[in-house]
Amino acid sequence: MFWFWFWFVVNLLMIVSDLAWWVAALRLTNRRLWRVLVSAFMGAQLAAHVSAMAGSQWPSHVPKAVLLSVVVWHYAALGLALAILLPLGIVRAWAWMIRRRARAGVAPPNPPAAADVGADLPTRREFIGAVAALAPPLFTVGLTGAALAQLSHLRVRRFTLSIPTLPRALDGITLAHVTDMHVGGVTSERVLRQMVSTTNALRADLVLLTGDLINYELACLSEGIALVKALEARYGLWAIEGNHDLAVNGGEFEQRVKAAGVPLLLDESALANVRGHAVQIFGLRWLDGSVGQRDRVTALQVRDVLKQRRPDAFPILLAHHPHAFDAAVKADLPLTLAGHTHGGQFMLDSQHGLGPAMFRYWSGHYARGGSQMIISNGVGNWLPIRINAPAEIVHITLRCAGTRG
Repeated sequence: MFWFWFWFVVNLLMIVSDLAWWVAALRLTNRRLWRVLVSAFMGAQLAAHVSAMAGSQWPSHVPKAVLLSVVVWHYAALGLALAILLPLGIVRAWAWMIRRRARAGVAPPNPPAAADVGADLPTRREFIGAVAALAPPLFTVGLTGAALAQLSHLRVRRFTLSIPTLPRALDGITLAHVTDMHVGGVTSERVLRQMVSTTNALRADLVLLTGDLINYELACLSEGIALVKALEARYGLWAIEGNHDLAVNGGEFEQRVKAAGVPLLLDESALANVRGHAVQIFGLRWLDGSVGQRDRVTALQVRDVLKQRRPDAFPILLAHHPHAFDAAVKADLPLTLAGHTHGGQFMLDSQHGLGPAMFRYWSGHYARGGSQMIISNGVGNWLPIRINAPAEIVHITLRCAGTRG
């Protein structure tokens, strides 16, 4: 219920911001064509947003480009638009003060020449107003085009990990790590189909999914389950849940996934028999909480689930949130797989960007002591724009320490 009201308020604020920008953009322009363009753009954005808030199924009936433009506008360009309003508002306020002083008989500082007032100033004002009004919509169109191109690509990222505690019988075992499909929303159907064919072509020993199968809507769950059941592994597939999976109705999500025969681990473990040796998969349930609270709860989760640990089995921990790695290190677990971060989503390079600003671990390989973790950037998207954080499937080969590839 908290998240329902949280997103309701956020979306309501976006609509208020839409209206504020629409009014401001019309005041910035004095040409009929520009006003028509601004009104057409903002009318479409408002209609789509209100429709989505009302629970309409409009995303499934309109082109992907339209959906992307709505997301880009409200999560990127609208901020630019409001940022433009602030300095323009300051300039307008200053000009109003100057005019008021002039009417009171006080000369304004540095008065412009008469020729400038009569000729140049209206042209300059008109140009600046048009640029300010049209720049955010044009930015939205450009970024939408870039997003559409990005949504059609998926890479395979490969890691070979040397693990001292890996049993000799498991030397060379391969894992396909798939996460954050976000079925529904802005994730491309082409990429989801490619994800299945690419994962199956890897012929991995185990396929392991670390959450966010759906974007939000349970209406997309049947498609998500079908995709999971189409994935092939020599010795089995296991999955855990992510925060998006539980956003609407977590209980229904869990019940339907398990009823479909997908092995969903909720603070549970399962055994896989790989080449005659036991591999124990531990899966953590998603629990909401603040940063500090999450760390404490996750530590308790890991401690409790490890009560099921078998000393003869090689353990692998599946956690949607990568901060579970700290608890895994304390528990001396050799391998953790995580998702959730989308590789940082917006990165200047591998070490700078939104990833390190929000997470202690955000993409790729991490090692501390005898423990290692792989975080995948994920397959799908909640936000449609990725910068230096490409969508991916991760392929992992585990080797005994000292074994050459």
